[in-house]
Amino acid sequence: MRVLRTTFLLVALTLLLMLLGQRLGGRNGMTIGLGFALTSNAFAYFFSDKIALRMYNAQPVTREQLPRAYEVVERLTAKQGLPMPKIYVLPTESPNAFATGRNPQHASVAVTRGILQLLDDEELEGVLAHELGHVKNRDILTSSIAATLAGAITMVARMGYWAALFGGGGGGGRDRERGGGGLSALLMIIVAPIAASLIQLAISRSREYEADATGAATTGNPYALARALQKLDAYSKRIPMEASPSNAHLFIVAPLLGSGGIASLFSTHPPMKERIRRLIGRDFV
Repeated sequence: MRVLRTTFLLVALTLLLMLLGQRLGGRNGMTIGLGFALTSNAFAYFFSDKIALRMYNAQPVTREQLPRAYEVVERLTAKQGLPMPKIYVLPTESPNAFATGRNPQHASVAVTRGILQLLDDEELEGVLAHELGHVKNRDILTSSIAATLAGAITMVARMGYWAALFGGGGGGGRDRERGGGGLSALLMIIVAPIAASLIQLAISRSREYEADATGAATTGNPYALARALQKLDAYSKRIPMEASPSNAHLFIVAPLLGSGGIASLFSTHPPMKERIRRLIGRDFV
């Protein structure tokens, strides 16, 4: 099922890029879109984790530099039968964490400086167990590819926006005379990012529940993870983290704050109260 979802994601985004290419340049544009999609897919498979880590200036740490996290991860990976991932720290006070990589043998777990300061040992263990749950459930490949390709779609949509405004649309002069260029520009700048967001939405929310359940089962302490989630939800709002919409779904709590309404429709994370309720049977610890 995981492989099918990943394949669907790659095919869907490839088709979308081809359609955008056709709108911009006809048959030649579609060919260029296909080439861009194939290149993006290959690049995403091998380098999506490095892109995400570099985007947030994540720094690799050794056991000597961060023994607290290393000891926990070693213990948890032994329980789950996973290889030891690489550990990174993000230099931000906003508390958060994510896992990335194309498979358990090439996985990385990143935590922010803020989460290390905020959580006690049991709560940190719960968060790390959640992230390793993503690794064990093989979510990290799909999530990492979604982050890279959603960014590529957004970039192409913006290129289409400017191309349509300045006469680059595939409809020619007659289309522009009818005002079609401006309409096409508006549609491309809106529809493409929404399509990418909907794909992220489809692959992200259920996986957070699964990773919560896997993490709680590994530690045998769902209350610790529930406490951590409650703290992270509160403190991430006090110290918001600047993140790209294309990879916000990687984090354990949403780094981008929506204001409800349409913004909540495209949220990549399930409601925090529901996550906590599934862990301990009530909305708060």
